[in-house]
Amino acid sequence: MQAGRDDRSLGELFAELAQETSTLVRQEVELARVELSRNATRIGRNVASLVVGGAIVYAGFLAIMAAIIVALGEAGLPWWLSALLVGVVVAGVGAGLVARARTALQQADLAPRQTVETLKEDREWAKEQIG
Repeated sequence: MQAGRDDRSLGELFAELAQETSTLVRQEVELARVELSRNATRIGRNVASLVVGGAIVYAGFLAIMAAIIVALGEAGLPWWLSALLVGVVVAGVGAGLVARARTALQQADLAPRQTVETLKEDREWAKEQIG
């Protein structure tokens, strides 16, 4: 079989190299698409869970805050001051949660790492084939 390869012309060898390189590039693009799709799906599911859970927690949270405002008002604080104190505390906690979630989303790794590695390997392979 090796003897058959030696009988081919330089043009045939370059044509085969071009065809193999084209196939390799198409496969790498498909791998990148699959990787990105998988990452996006995972993030989408997590964001949906976050939104639904947040809405449910928010409803319960509003009831608890109303109860705290009423309790403070009944304890002798003016109603407006009770509402202001509870509002300030809630806003502070909310700001902290938003900052933490934003940081987590910014640190999410969406890069197709496997594709990058195989592209590096392919580049080295192509250099060996040409050189």
